[in-house]
Amino acid sequence: MGGAEEMHGWTVKMSTPGVLAVVTFFSMIPGGVLSDMGCTQGLEAPQFAQGSTHLHRRLKRGWIWKQLFVPEEDPTPRVIGQIKSDSDRGEFSIKYILSGEGAGDAFAINEDSGEIRTLKKLDREEKAFYVLQAQAINRRSNEPEEPQSEFIIKVQDINDNAPQFLNEPYVSSIPEMCPTGTTVAQVTATDADDPMFGNNAKLLYSILQGEPYFSVEPKTGIIVTSWSDMDREAREQYLVVVQVKDMLGLSGGYSASTTVTVSLTDVNDNGPMFQHHLYTFSVPENAAVGTTVGRIMAEDGDIGINARMTYTLNDDLEGTSTFIITTDPVTQEGVVLLAQPLDYEAKRRFVMAAEAANDHVDTRFLTLDDFTDKTTLKIIVDDVDEPPAFLSAVYEWKVPENAAVGTVLGSVSARDTDAVSNPIRYSLDKRSDSTKAFKMDPNNGTITVVRALDRETANWHNVTVEAKETTQNHLSSSVVVFIKVLDINDNVPRLARDYQPYICEGTQAGEFIQLLSAVDADEPVEGHHFYFSMVPDKHINPNFTIRDNQDNTAGILARRSTFTRKDRTQYFLPVVVTDSGSPALSSTSTLTISVCSCQPAGHCPTGGVEALALSMGVSLQTLLGMFVCLVTLTVLSVLMLVVRRHRRKQQGGQSVEVKEQELELPETVSQKVLYYGGGGAELDFCQPVVPLRHHPRRRERRLRREDVRASIRMSLRESHLIGPEDDVFKQFILDRLADADQDPYVPPFDCLRIYAYEGSGSPAGSLSSLDSSVVEFVPEQPVCNPRPPLVRLTPWYGEEDTTF
Repeated sequence: MGGAEEMHGWTVKMSTPGVLAVVTFFSMIPGGVLSDMGCTQGLEAPQFAQGSTHLHRRLKRGWIWKQLFVPEEDPTPRVIGQIKSDSDRGEFSIKYILSGEGAGDAFAINEDSGEIRTLKKLDREEKAFYVLQAQAINRRSNEPEEPQSEFIIKVQDINDNAPQFLNEPYVSSIPEMCPTGTTVAQVTATDADDPMFGNNAKLLYSILQGEPYFSVEPKTGIIVTSWSDMDREAREQYLVVVQVKDMLGLSGGYSASTTVTVSLTDVNDNGPMFQHHLYTFSVPENAAVGTTVGRIMAEDGDIGINARMTYTLNDDLEGTSTFIITTDPVTQEGVVLLAQPLDYEAKRRFVMAAEAANDHVDTRFLTLDDFTDKTTLKIIVDDVDEPPAFLSAVYEWKVPENAAVGTVLGSVSARDTDAVSNPIRYSLDKRSDSTKAFKMDPNNGTITVVRALDRETANWHNVTVEAKETTQNHLSSSVVVFIKVLDINDNVPRLARDYQPYICEGTQAGEFIQLLSAVDADEPVEGHHFYFSMVPDKHINPNFTIRDNQDNTAGILARRSTFTRKDRTQYFLPVVVTDSGSPALSSTSTLTISVCSCQPAGHCPTGGVEALALSMGVSLQTLLGMFVCLVTLTVLSVLMLVVRRHRRKQQGGQSVEVKEQELELPETVSQKVLYYGGGGAELDFCQPVVPLRHHPRRRERRLRREDVRASIRMSLRESHLIGPEDDVFKQFILDRLADADQDPYVPPFDCLRIYAYEGSGSPAGSLSSLDSSVVEFVPEQPVCNPRPPLVRLTPWYGEEDTTF
């Protein structure tokens, strides 16, 4: 750039009182090149003294800027500085313009003098500085005298904000008995004032409440303990109030406070301790095992896991272990339970030591012995009037099933365990002796047999014996007597099932026919052993023999080979079964052996179709063919009956009436149209009358038919006796005949539809009802009578009777 370019400079004057008068000089060149202060000052006054010769020289000049300051929260508008161009000679030819942040809102400039003043109070915490642009405009040419330049107005901080604590509320916990200096928590506060300007944002912490137990670091806000051996059992919670001040605690500053809740957590620094040296309980002698006798409690100042304890019992010298103690997990009480039955007469008092010990110990605070404590338990047994006690808890006797009536099975015995021995009477529970086979002596407890026993009916008898005191309370107890009935050989053996053996035609001699087995209701101790044989006879059975397998089974064998159904169809074989009892018993069963025409695989049908075929002497295939034919005939017959019944139902549901679809006659005439069959003697009233159905091709003749119908109506109005020579009727009949010949939907061809004209030459005479006046019905004839019944029609016109 060198001297080829010259720029005029700005002069900024600052008007601030007191300490605010401190200014900072910035040397700026619009190309980003900095110049020093000496160069700037050396180019200022001499240049203007040389006159116009030097005014046209454009030399490189500097910019003189001063940073402006404005105090925050100052509501009074005031001049904070002035900008002035080197070209300004006081002729008001220069116009100053201010733009940028806050221009016109927070700051304003005097267009003539360049003085900058505030318009409102400013808040540094809202905006710390403003960047503005200034420009000098020549009023005559409206051209800038100087390029637009930037400067900064900084809002100077004052102490107008109080410090605030973060992350409130503060809650902390420390273990009890912790040493001095243990960190509790750290509180943190912030101040919105400028930390770089004075002491406005410099904070100082102090304790308002919580001394002498706690203290706080003034600069960091860390709270520590200042008292040792803080006991949770004495005080569990502390409220520490911490205050913070700005301006390093000097007067005139702001302050804030917060509360820190400090809780002491438990440590095991206390052992269990019983409140009494002796605990006395009483329990009745008839208390059940597991009954709670009493509860004891050892106090422990700790909580949670540090207060858990276990109770133990040290039995007396006898060491009977009659009682046990457990710890209730909820209340931490010692529960004394009865472990064995009591007997007042045997022992009336128990004395033992109970001990409570912490489960978790901490030797930093106490010794091991301090975590246990002992006390004494005294348990007194109360006397209770008890029922009689049997000498044995259960009785089991055996008796043979052939024991004679009056046989003594045994005796039960009971005694009164109370100090006063009461007499006892015995009895049988009738519900347990349903067979009434036993009797008991009420005085000595002897049981005898009073009815014959049968092991096969009941091999065990479970009877209940009751022993009752004869005193006023009548206490009783019972015991079960199991009586086993021993077996004797009193049942004959028999075959295991109803055998139906068969032998096939063509069986060879010695061939196996049937396997036999036997059963016996008796149960000998050594087990069953049966012997099979044939009935002793002087003649040997020529057909069959029995072979004993010596394993409680036997086989039937054939002696010969010529078995045929033609010779004989059945054989009878007596079989003797003998047991091994003492004395031995036997039974004889006669087996029926059938001769069978077996299948190739040796199977003999014993029932169903195959057996029926064999009994009839025909093959199975022939019998099945006959059965299929019979079923087919039956189905066909049923179908024919169903079809015939359906047709009859259709015939009965159709009514003989006149349909006026082809010809719309007057109502008085249309009621007289009848159907009847043609052919004289060939009339068949069994033929159903089928009404005509509409045919699609009839629509094209509708117009022509309308003309015919109109002509017929006119003719009918003139006379009811129009003859067949009428052209209208001839054409109508021809049309109907053509329709009937071409229409597949017409009724049977032997039926004619007659309208007003009946025709002539009929042997039966006139059937018209026009002249009828009386209706008489002939008694009903069979439905299919070849001769039609005579019916007297109701007269529509005239008074004469017409019958046909």
